[in-house]
Amino acid sequence: MNKLLFILLIGAISFGFQSKYPGVPKFYHSLLDSALTKSGTNLSELQKALNEAPKEQKEGMAFLISYMPKRDLTTLKAGFLLENSDYAYKARKKYKWCAALPDSIFFNEVLPYANISETRDAWRKEYYERFAKYAENQKTMTDAIFAIARKINKEVDVEYNTKRSKVDLSPLEAMAEHMATCTGLSMILTDAFRAVGIPSRLAGTAMWTNFKGNHTWSEVWVDKKWQFIEYYPDSLDKSWFVADAGKADPENPLHWIYAVSYKPTNLYYYPSHMGHLMNIIDPNKLPEEMKSRFERMKSFAGKTEPYIWGVNVTQRYLDIYKASLESMKLAENETMANVVVFKDKTSSGSESRISCRIDVFEGDKVVDFGYSPRKTDDMNQFLKFKLKKNSTYKLLATNPEFKISQSFTITTGNNPTEDFNISLNN
Repeated sequence: MNKLLFILLIGAISFGFQSKYPGVPKFYHSLLDSALTKSGTNLSELQKALNEAPKEQKEGMAFLISYMPKRDLTTLKAGFLLENSDYAYKARKKYKWCAALPDSIFFNEVLPYANISETRDAWRKEYYERFAKYAENQKTMTDAIFAIARKINKEVDVEYNTKRSKVDLSPLEAMAEHMATCTGLSMILTDAFRAVGIPSRLAGTAMWTNFKGNHTWSEVWVDKKWQFIEYYPDSLDKSWFVADAGKADPENPLHWIYAVSYKPTNLYYYPSHMGHLMNIIDPNKLPEEMKSRFERMKSFAGKTEPYIWGVNVTQRYLDIYKASLESMKLAENETMANVVVFKDKTSSGSESRISCRIDVFEGDKVVDFGYSPRKTDDMNQFLKFKLKKNSTYKLLATNPEFKISQSFTITTGNNPTEDFNISLNN
């Protein structure tokens, strides 16, 4: 064989091996292999999306397909994915805040075409065109966030209403019905932010610790940290639910605060997987009066296999609430009570702390509640209650898992802060 011909042949073979996913970083190759084997008859559509994505969009497309839920691997078409990618990258070029994002944030919290289990609508182009006028002349990402949030309900003509047809209405479905509850509203807001290059994700809880229901809201990545905002906005990290979120039980997944992740984590986003969550919750950790309700909820929960990934962000909301209490101006007759619960009277070290639900009674009325610090929490962390000075209260400490239910009487003094170390009986 001619030497030149042999060299060209070897080169062509080598190029063939290197071009399995041309333009895609090698990191994604095995992930794409795995994903594409699950795509069934939709394989050609995903290959087309990879092949036709512009050079600068190749890695983003590879990210989407590599971590795509099976339901989408078998159904999403190339045109849908290419349009979604095209308009996400348009936002990255147009808005300085998006251009400055790390790839990890852009890929996971701007580029995704969906949030949770909603219908996969082609919302990206419409939302880019709808919300560009609000972001156009804003100097900062924060300015753009509020320019959108303060006008969004009028722009899309969707208001809160429990008569909506389903919980996980997609943005375009909610606009057709002109209504949604917190989950649907939060998806509209999150997608509006993503459309103009603002990193956003859903967050929520499956059940508040007062057992009065669940809630979903949006988070935005501003100044290199996550902050929350609602469809009917207040300020960043401020809303009616801060006290509820700040009283989350860090020991019980039913009461955790979760944020959504497109990229797989080691945790599911349980607010969207209630059936699966119910099966891993230990009923012995629930208050006695809630066990029958829990069993009813479990019987009605769906049995679908979980596929939406999440991050446990409970501690951040506990910290937000703690900071809000510490910055709160006390009235002349108020004190801030710092409460810690210990296993027994012989020790006050960190290992002796035990997390209990503390209900505060003034007479027969419950005035507040919360969860005391765990042994793994910082020694400077306390459960805080704003109480009246020179007053007597009953504290009920409960922990169903360890069969703890004990009452204590405390009397506040005249100081602005008071420490109460509660020791359980052996």
